[in-house]
Amino acid sequence: MNSALHTKFTLSPVDMESRRKLEFRAGDTVRVWVKVLEDAAKKKYRLQAFEGMVLARKHGNETGATFTVRKVASNVGVERIFPLYSPMIDRIELVKRSVVRRSKLYYVREKAVRDVRRKMKQTRMGGGSTKDFEKTAVAEVVETEVKTEE
Repeated sequence: MNSALHTKFTLSPVDMESRRKLEFRAGDTVRVWVKVLEDAAKKKYRLQAFEGMVLARKHGNETGATFTVRKVASNVGVERIFPLYSPMIDRIELVKRSVVRRSKLYYVREKAVRDVRRKMKQTRMGGGSTKDFEKTAVAEVVETEVKTEE
């Protein structure tokens, strides 16, 4: 019999029990501290925070569990999928709880696009309605007439 099959080994240096007890769900805002490789030769890592809203959590608490986090950076939506038990994740902090009525919030992607388009339309049109424009135009005409009479 092969002795290599009977040796015990650890899959990762992650505290599996603490990760299993994490209670966050879709809609919550989390801050995920990720280890980023700085110098490959020296094997130096630094911690980088990725803070955003959890869109989905998949596969419960089993070993292949993942969660998707979305944030907006420089008006661009960025999503990352993190394995729950990854050794590259230092810690996960719950920043804010939210009450949502869906388990997967993928519709937020399209909602963000619609909001951006609406804002672009407002800036192109001046941000107001035609009634606001008519009032300001009438006020400008009255001011110029008063100045010309003087």
